Amino acid sequence: MPEPQHLKDHYQEARLFKRRLIVAGLIIVLLLGVLVARLYNLQVVNYDLYVTQSDRNRVQVQPLPPTRGLIFDRNGTLLADNRPTYTLTIIKEQVKNLPETLDLIGRLVELREGDIEEFEKRLKQRRRPYEAVPLSYRLTEEEIARLAVNEYRLPGVKVAAELVRDYPLNEMLAHSVGYVGRINDRELSSFDEENYRRYSGTHTIGKIGLERQYEDELLGEVGYQYVETNARGRVLRVLESIAPEPGKNLKLYLDADLQREAIEAMGEYRGAVVALDVHTGGVLSMVSTPSYNPNLFVTGISYKDYNALNNSLDLPLFNRTIQAQYPPGSTVKPMLGLAGLHNRVVDPGYSVRDPGFYQLEGEKRLYRDWKRQGHGRRVDLMQAVTESCDTYFYDLAFHMGIDRMHEFGVQFALGSRTGIDIPSERKGIWPSREWKRAVRGLPWFPGDSLNVGIGQGDVLTTPLQLAVMTATIANRGHYIEPHLVDKIGDEKFEKKEHVITDISKKNWDFIFSTMENVVHGRHGTAHNSIGRDLTYRMAGKTGTAQVVGIAQGEKYDSEALAERQRDHALFVAFAPVDDPKIAVAVIVENGEKSSKAAGVARKVIDRYLELESLREDNMPQSPINQPVAVRAER
Repeated sequence: MPEPQHLKDHYQEARLFKRRLIVAGLIIVLLLGVLVARLYNLQVVNYDLYVTQSDRNRVQVQPLPPTRGLIFDRNGTLLADNRPTYTLTIIKEQVKNLPETLDLIGRLVELREGDIEEFEKRLKQRRRPYEAVPLSYRLTEEEIARLAVNEYRLPGVKVAAELVRDYPLNEMLAHSVGYVGRINDRELSSFDEENYRRYSGTHTIGKIGLERQYEDELLGEVGYQYVETNARGRVLRVLESIAPEPGKNLKLYLDADLQREAIEAMGEYRGAVVALDVHTGGVLSMVSTPSYNPNLFVTGISYKDYNALNNSLDLPLFNRTIQAQYPPGSTVKPMLGLAGLHNRVVDPGYSVRDPGFYQLEGEKRLYRDWKRQGHGRRVDLMQAVTESCDTYFYDLAFHMGIDRMHEFGVQFALGSRTGIDIPSERKGIWPSREWKRAVRGLPWFPGDSLNVGIGQGDVLTTPLQLAVMTATIANRGHYIEPHLVDKIGDEKFEKKEHVITDISKKNWDFIFSTMENVVHGRHGTAHNSIGRDLTYRMAGKTGTAQVVGIAQGEKYDSEALAERQRDHALFVAFAPVDDPKIAVAVIVENGEKSSKAAGVARKVIDRYLELESLREDNMPQSPINQPVAVRAER
């Protein structure tokens, strides 16, 4: 029998359809609810957050680096400038494949040794998102053109016009003005939040000299601009801008013309020259030879150039004026003679027997005079300074003792930093009983005092200290801390002055006359070399300093010594005697004869007095009639 036919159960189908429709409706309602909730979260709850994120994708904050302050000499000659240049930079966030991009850049422009390594270091340093990191400086026009043609292949690569530090006089003022260089990891690790803000957009910082000392004043204040960009990071428009504040300019006491004269006078000699304005303490010239070109360091010096400078036997990177420490030799004798007069150990008429040596009672050792036969039967203080008699100063040092010598010398900046406004000054050694006990663990002996009396033994001074000592003598006991800067912006630099009191005018006059006799006296140690044709009166003191010790009883033999083992030549001076204006200290390394240092000092003083005469002639005499500045032929 055929199976029975089942009729459709429409009721059952309707119920099933209804249930499915309800479930589907509930699912749709649920999904709509989720969508509405998400829209509510985006548009209401987190509206501000997502608007800000959207703006960040569209609007960026870019730092505007300030223009670094300029540095001028006393006459307005530019010593540190900012030159426009083109720099290749990369914004990492906009680069898809950095190694490929660097490889392509390397085929388009010439990258120096170490450029990529330095770029990768800076990339790892703390920085703002979308902040450009420099890769190469001083692009040529041809390199800029090649990059422009390939711009479509280099997303995130920009050519930015910026100002880069430049030193127009190159080597002339490297040790005093100093230089700026790229901010390194050590400097960056010392930054606080304020420094991160100030240096955003700036890639260099003062490294040495005035550039480092006055970094805060020269840097200026960073500005910002809010810019709208497209999806590729190209700036569409500037929405808001806060202009940066430029750094303050520095005006120095340094005279570029006098600096040039001092460098030419030094020639090929290694050594240092320091010239001070007696009345202000301003540094008129500060020469350390040999020197180097500071422009090499501004955008990063190559390994080859740095190794050549760093490994040179002549130490061109070493600032001899404040860091080199030399025995001052006989240049301290006028100061010690003044100490003897002031402490009434001697008077102008006191004399000693001079057989060419000095001998302590009970000792066999002979303390030799530089003049083997001596300076005469009896020698007084005038002759002792004029002819630089060691025997007299051995006797003076023995009777005065180290305590009084030390106490007097420290008032002339010996054994301490002078306060010069550039970093890394060394303080030298002006020994005392306490110093020897602390450093050597030994007591002070009378023979030690004798060595101090002629500026040898443990005594070490910098050329700057000798210049300050000489200026203090020229000022009759007014010790003015030396400084390079005259004005910061429009603000005058305040000089710091200390006065050595209780020294009589009679004693000052006598020491002046002894130093004047060194140059102008018939038997003066500087008379034959510089004193014969001087048209003004100069006070000075010659000196030599041993580099290697000479055994007892032996003579100094220049020919038997290597050039770098020969004596240093020194000379200190001030002029004019009746109205001192300039004090100079010169050291010629291994120069042997003090006449070499004296010749340099005379050229510097001659040129200074010539320049001063021209300045006075060219000073405006009235608001209407002003003389025309004319440079005299030399």
